[in-house]
Amino acid sequence: MLASKTLIGTLSVAAAFLALTAPARADGEVNIYSYRQPDLIKPLLDAFTKETGITANVLFLDKGLVERIQAEGANSPADVILTVDISRLTEAKDAGVTQPLVNETINKDIPAHFRDPDGNWFGLTTRGRVVYASKERVPQNDITYEELADPKWKGKFCTRDGQHSYNIGLFASMIAHHGEAETEKWLTGLRDNLSKKPDGGDRDQAKAIFAGECDIALGNSYYVGLMLTNEKEPQQKEWASAIKVLFPNAKDRGTHVNISGMALAKNAPNKDNAIKLMEFLSAGEAQKIYAEQVFEYPVLPGAEPSDVVKSFGTIKPDNLPLADIAANRKKASELVDKVGYNDGPQD
Repeated sequence: MLASKTLIGTLSVAAAFLALTAPARADGEVNIYSYRQPDLIKPLLDAFTKETGITANVLFLDKGLVERIQAEGANSPADVILTVDISRLTEAKDAGVTQPLVNETINKDIPAHFRDPDGNWFGLTTRGRVVYASKERVPQNDITYEELADPKWKGKFCTRDGQHSYNIGLFASMIAHHGEAETEKWLTGLRDNLSKKPDGGDRDQAKAIFAGECDIALGNSYYVGLMLTNEKEPQQKEWASAIKVLFPNAKDRGTHVNISGMALAKNAPNKDNAIKLMEFLSAGEAQKIYAEQVFEYPVLPGAEPSDVVKSFGTIKPDNLPLADIAANRKKASELVDKVGYNDGPQD
């Protein structure tokens, strides 16, 4: 059984999740299983508790969330699933750990293309898979994903693990746009432009650019905002200040975007409170907090991104249906292994 990483709320980890043998039922609580880092969602949950009086307990898992709920079965204390990436939302649905929800309030707030047609998951925010570029060494301000495979970037490109869900989402979108054969050629070019084997997270790519290890990298847009405002680790401000955000394909189809989202757990013991939380997360206050605290793009029509995010420039999202991305993820993963992407550049 996986151990919990962090718990937000008044219940201890042991009492709330590890020692439970029956559903956790309480009028004033809601139990959240989350792939999202606790510090990113704490402002949202604090606001929810302040408004409703409902205590939000969070079990953070960096992997194995779906398997955990499956193992717990009907006795699972999970009420709401919070996660990032369309793959994890569809994985939860396909694994049978969610239940459909038809809710007029949520459907009014969240556009249809950010919702599962069957009501098993709902998008809450979007983020762009952008290019981090050195302010000092990269003069251009326009780029395409296709251009990243150009030999002019040989030895100047870096990314995290090619199998990470953030990269797989982008690679899947390339298959949708160009087909499997062309995407394989592109991934081969991408691999050969790497300055080193893929490693670290998106923030580490900014750090590598700051250190002169590469000139460009793939990263999620919101990490730049998190780095620029990081008072606990001020060195990250230096990393972020060394890069500029380029929105790929801004002049044609637009930049690849993915979502964070939520789902109602199949056996939610506190279902009414779970629905209250989901309604709260889709509405104006929570969408504003997401924009200002997490530096993502709200899905609520009319909601504005934060001033920090606006400073990156205007994003033109690729309107490729999320279902098309999800459908190509397996092929994308296979191509990453086929070309040996994680082995780094081939001499």
